[in-house]
Amino acid sequence: MATVSNEVSTRELRNQLSDVLGRAMYAGERIGVTRNGKLAAVVVSVADLEALEAFEMAQDVAAYRDAKAEDDGERVSLSELRAELAS
Repeated sequence: MATVSNEVSTRELRNQLSDVLGRAMYAGERIGVTRNGKLAAVVVSVADLEALEAFEMAQDVAAYRDAKAEDDGERVSLSELRAELAS
């Protein structure tokens, strides 16, 4: 995936919203939106968002599988945990 390809201020975004959306949708650009000179948000295409969500889901599934593989089945009660943390 590419990085932010261009930046616009919030004022410019108000004036160029249609153009910014078109560039994100059709050209696949990632356009940073700045507020007071600092990056505040990024306009991305739906395809980029879906790819990000799929990547996050894959990471979550991998973390779940790793945790499940490491689970030894031993459980600790809440009172045991509190006692351990208090000491």
